[in-house]
Amino acid sequence: MALSQGIMATSVAAAAPAALLSASSSYSAARVQTASSSLPALGSRKGLAVRASGGEQSANFGPSSQKLWTPKITTNAVAAKQEATASTGAKGPGHELLLYEALREGLEEEMERDPHVCVMGEDVGHYGGSYKVTRGFAEKFGDWRLLDTPIAENSFTGMAVGAAMTGLRPVIEGMNMGFLLLAYNQISNNCGMLHYTSGGQFTIPCVIRGPGGVGRQLGAEHSQRLESYFQSVPGLQMVACSTPYNAKGLMKAAIRSNNPVILFEHVLLYNLKETIPDEDYICCLEEAEMVRPGKDITILTYSRMRHYVLQAAKTLVNKGYDPEIIDIRSLKPFDMFTIGNSVKKTHKVLIVEECMRTGGIGASLRAAIMENFFDYLDAPIGCLSSQDVPTPYSGPLEELTVVQPHQIITAVENLLAK
Repeated sequence: MALSQGIMATSVAAAAPAALLSASSSYSAARVQTASSSLPALGSRKGLAVRASGGEQSANFGPSSQKLWTPKITTNAVAAKQEATASTGAKGPGHELLLYEALREGLEEEMERDPHVCVMGEDVGHYGGSYKVTRGFAEKFGDWRLLDTPIAENSFTGMAVGAAMTGLRPVIEGMNMGFLLLAYNQISNNCGMLHYTSGGQFTIPCVIRGPGGVGRQLGAEHSQRLESYFQSVPGLQMVACSTPYNAKGLMKAAIRSNNPVILFEHVLLYNLKETIPDEDYICCLEEAEMVRPGKDITILTYSRMRHYVLQAAKTLVNKGYDPEIIDIRSLKPFDMFTIGNSVKKTHKVLIVEECMRTGGIGASLRAAIMENFFDYLDAPIGCLSSQDVPTPYSGPLEELTVVQPHQIITAVENLLAK
């Protein structure tokens, strides 16, 4: 049944009018700071370069110019590491953006660059998305490329999979990542596996993105961390943004990839402000980021916890410690090259995550380090994770379930004392 929804969407996408594909017409280490402006209002209801691999395609899917698209097996569907580091320093002064604005800028540039890119989700059109990532897009690109959907995640995700099978590059916005559990069957059985189960006849170049993580008293259902749910699904790639710079770079790389990519955005990071380059750039989907070089201990983190770790690092440095901080960024696959080199240097590891402890990203990362670099470790791997409980609505109780900076400081001191 789920697969049939995706197949049905193939014919729907292929028959879309020409308007669907009508084109409208390095970074210096800037300090990340919290913006003074308020977060965009939440809606009233529940938002390197690799070209499509295949035979001849038409830029217009109208009946007069439609040509058969014959996909081929993609041997390198993700961003190549050597191509991903082209922009490492801003040549000019750059411009300052909030994180949600950086996501919007990256998405807008890719929609201008490639007429096959379209967006599907609830309130993504004229409302501009719950967090305004698609604000103004409906007027610029039209209703066929900004498709407002009913509150039916399973259905519009299946439609996006079918659209991707025809050669489009849909970006699926979950108004809240927790809602995408309703589309878990489409994401796992179809989105992640169709390239394999079709014998390489189809690629599924789509991006699944949206806000998640523990916010401020959003309740258990709206505080989901779905990275632990999706990490075991074959065929899916997962990345998590943590700054405006990598938010834009990962968004652009994910859209260009021929793999289905889940881009995790944290609901409390949308108002982070940073100066990003004026020139075009992308971030590698499989590469971790060295945030702070050090020699005493390797701290591996991602998303919101990156900023908690940096906060704790100020105290640790004042106490005479020299931590090395890595934003792993690629949640699947892990960048074991960068991680391994750090472990070989420091010999001690602390993982800090907001994901649940049982079956979380930290558990998988700890197993990978033990399997590959056990002989280089001088102490057990530490792992700070959220409590295995539903996130409370109470503010003080909610705070107790999530890792705090003082816990990071204590964990580092204990590991370095061994």
